[in-house]
Amino acid sequence: MSQVDLREFNNLTTPHVADALLRLGIPVRCAPASVHPLAQGTHLVGRAVAVRHYGSVDVFLEALETAEPGDVLVVDNAGRDDEACVGDLVALEVARAGLSGIVIWGLHRDTSDLHDIGLPLFSQGALPVGPQRLDPQEPDALTSARFGAHTITAADFVLGDDDGVLFAPLDRAAEIAAAAGAIRDTERRQADRMRRGTSLRSQTRFAEFLAARDASGLTFRQHLRRVGGEMEE
Repeated sequence: MSQVDLREFNNLTTPHVADALLRLGIPVRCAPASVHPLAQGTHLVGRAVAVRHYGSVDVFLEALETAEPGDVLVVDNAGRDDEACVGDLVALEVARAGLSGIVIWGLHRDTSDLHDIGLPLFSQGALPVGPQRLDPQEPDALTSARFGAHTITAADFVLGDDDGVLFAPLDRAAEIAAAAGAIRDTERRQADRMRRGTSLRSQTRFAEFLAARDASGLTFRQHLRRVGGEMEE
């Protein structure tokens, strides 16, 4: 496993990181908006362990043979809505292996038991029925996972919270964390000033922006970069 330190992301949200990715010109890869945390207040970060599901849990157990503590199991079940592919036993095994959590492009079951286990888990929802199929396993079943429009591998890390799930390149994690931290800190200062009576329009010198926009076509995003504000990136 890469020795990239992801602890800085413990204090960052997915919106902070999404804005940082935009600023750095890194493609923003989100899980579909239908993917939600099982429990409100969940925060999850770790290197991706990609796995594709074909109807049997043995592929998950095999993925755990090479996973390391702190990793996140990323499950590709093609967004299917006719079966749940992860239940209590898989979640308990993942938790006992020391992984940080599970994100599923598909459904889970055993919801009550999953709450008791307490492992961070994201999915598209619950369904009581498990798989009733066994499809041929592809050669890259344990090296890449499709997740919506994106392909996830061990070169990625996962960040999830109440706003959803993001995937980002592991080799740029430090750069992303630094940019996201700067955005977070600026937004906090802006919010604090608003609470003390200084409007956001005043802080962002909005009247100045309107004049410049009419004169030169300046965009608000360009203006924010000039004045050191945050909102859109």
